[in-house]
Parts: sequence; C-alpha cells; structure tokens
Amino acid sequence: MNLLHPQTPHPVLSPLNRRSMVRWLSGCGLVGSLMPLGAQVVQPLWTRTLEQARGQTVYFHAWGGSPPINDYIQWTAEQVSRRFEVKVSHVKVQDTADVVRQVRGEVAAGKQDGSVDLIWINGANFSTMKRESLLYGPFAEQLPSFAYVDTKGKPTTVLDFAEAVDGLEAPWGMAQLTFMADSKRVDNPPRDLAAWVAFAAKNPGRLSYPRPPDFHGTTFIKQVLLDLTSPHDRWKLYQPMTSEVFTRITSPLWRLLDGLHPTLWRRGKQFPNSASAQRQMMSDGELLLAMTFNPNEVANEIAAKRLAPTTMSFQFTGGTIGNTHFLAIPINASAKAAAQVVANFLLSPQAQARKADILIWGDPTVLDIGRLSPSEQTMFRTNPRAGQLLDNTPTLPEPHVSWVKPLQNEWARRYGV
Repeated sequence: MNLLHPQTPHPVLSPLNRRSMVRWLSGCGLVGSLMPLGAQVVQPLWTRTLEQARGQTVYFHAWGGSPPINDYIQWTAEQVSRRFEVKVSHVKVQDTADVVRQVRGEVAAGKQDGSVDLIWINGANFSTMKRESLLYGPFAEQLPSFAYVDTKGKPTTVLDFAEAVDGLEAPWGMAQLTFMADSKRVDNPPRDLAAWVAFAAKNPGRLSYPRPPDFHGTTFIKQVLLDLTSPHDRWKLYQPMTSEVFTRITSPLWRLLDGLHPTLWRRGKQFPNSASAQRQMMSDGELLLAMTFNPNEVANEIAAKRLAPTTMSFQFTGGTIGNTHFLAIPINASAKAAAQVVANFLLSPQAQARKADILIWGDPTVLDIGRLSPSEQTMFRTNPRAGQLLDNTPTLPEPHVSWVKPLQNEWARRYGV
C-alpha cells in the first residue's frame, strides 16, 4: 500500500513586517535605520546599557557537549571581556529543561538575583518559560545588531516552533534537518520520503534514526508526519494540538512506521541513542545514512578528520524541517544589561561569521548578508569544503510546540522497549 502523499507545498509562515520593526526601533532611539551597509548607530539607551554592563558577570547556560562550540563560547568570553569589560562564565548543561526548572524554582522562591543570566534555548523550553512569565523582555529588537537579522528570508527568527517570539529571545543560529552518507557506499541517496522508505527496503538493517525523545529522532518523526499530511490538513500542525486532530492526522505516520521498522537496523527493535551515535555507526559502515540538524556538520567533521572525506550531505528536495536557536534572559537574571551586551555581540557580523566558519563551528547565520558592508560580507565568503551542503532545499517550519510531547509519548507507547 502506498502510504505517501505526493510532494506538495508546505505552509509558509508570515515574516515580521519589517517596516513596522524599523519604525519601532527608531522610536525607541536604539538604531538610526536599517542601513544598506549595516552600520550600527549607538544611541543613548544602548549607551546606558553598556555602562550598566561594565563589571558584570554573565552566567551563560549552554549545552556543553561539543568541544568546537565550547571553544567558540570561550572566544566570545575573551572578546566581550576585552571590548566591554563583561565577564562570561559558560555553565555547561546537558538538558536545557534542567535550567528551566532551576529558574522556575528560584522565581517561586522569590530570588531576585538569579543564578542564570543567559540561556541557549528554543522550542518547548522557550514555550514553557514564555507561558510561565519566566523571561525578561522584550529585549531582542532593542539590540543594535538585530538590525542585521533576516526576519523576512528566515521567518523562524521571529517564530519559534510556531510560537511568536515577541522579543523574548534573540536569534543566534539556523538549523535544518540534513542527511549524510559516504559516497563510496551510497551513490544515489534518497531525496524524498518515498525514496527513503524504498532505500530501507532494498538495504535491510542498514538504516535507522535516533530513538525519540532524542531531538534528532523526534525531528525525523515530525518530518515524516509533515510529508504524509495532506495539504488540506497540514495547517493544523501549526495550531495547538487537540486529541481528536492528533489521532486522525498521525494515523498515516504510525502505519508507515509499522511497515518501515522491520526493514531498519535490528528490525526496529532498537535505535541509536543519539545522532552522534548514528553518525559513528555510519562512519564504521554499520549504517548507510545518518542525520544532523546542522547543514555544515559533515564538512566540519571532515575538516576535523572525524568523517571520511567522501562523506556527502543532502536534504529532501521538497524541503526539510528547520528552525532557529535563540538566546534568552530569565526574568530574575542578575546581569540583565551584560546579558544583552553578550547577545548583541553574538549577533554581530564578526561573531556570526566566525560561528558560520566550518573550521570553527559551521552554524549557519541568522543575518541578511546583503545588509552588511562589503568588508563584513567578505568575512562570510569561504571556498566550498569537502562534504559541504551546496544545494539547500526549502526550510519547512516546525509544527507547533504542543505536538512534540504527544508525538514522543505515542512513539514510546508503540515502539518503546
């Protein structure tokens, strides 16, 4: 039985009205205009923020599981210390949900000088903090560097899992589901869901996906759901989930997975614990495909000699799920001014260009390069590297955050051991 719908356009989320944003920023006296050359104009309110930030320490709670990312944050700390006399202490975390619980507990206890000043965040954790009024702001649009953000071309910079950001977090980097394979083993990778399913059937035991609730595994499930959902119903995935809609819309998903799992690694009875574990299994030849949420990860791993130089990146031609990751400030942060200074620096062309460098991190920028000066634009120009994704496909917005937990729970009920 063919369970797959033909490729159809996915919804496009309305971007922030840029003209309104310019008027608002100008009215606040924070930037003179969104100049074509990207020149920042420091106004009195931002000058006061810089003065207040001097001497403060920002406790930046961010995932600490990647040495390149940790090195980048250390470079950031050195830069803001030298330029703004602000100290950054990287508090390495494994699960941002733990940070959310920490802030919630401190706010409930009436602690005004909180231990968290800046959080790397998006998705469900942002939605929780926004709903519980645990976030400071709006502040994002008041950052001078926000004038460079590509809110039109990258609408997920103002919509986080279909939730309006409302200035409560500043965009930091872009992500999109991307697949990888060694071209020595796979010469024609599957470039849509139907081909992926057929490829699994032709290569039994050689494909898999990370076990939900791992983020990458959950994203793959959402990708399948988007591709299976009819155009008539797809808009409902961008609304708060209801039980009746969930049952009806996810029915094709479970039918497909029921048929797919017996063709997967260990017949779908076990799954890799993480995307990094899956990537290693692919590198070792046990699996033929792996996945990442960073389109530049393959090139980064090849440059670091952790993947074979014959490894290639690809996406589904009809598009894959993508989102933006952000920086947020808790409502009870001790160093709100300094946290804004750090967030503003991380949005600057210099910091964004360094972060986008495949040899440094390879995290795609949130900026509109065309809005920068010629010299700033050159910082983003690099020669293509082995494994780099050269043909980006459309970015499909994340379904509403309320769909995540029910999808994970139902997957665990049906396929968990």
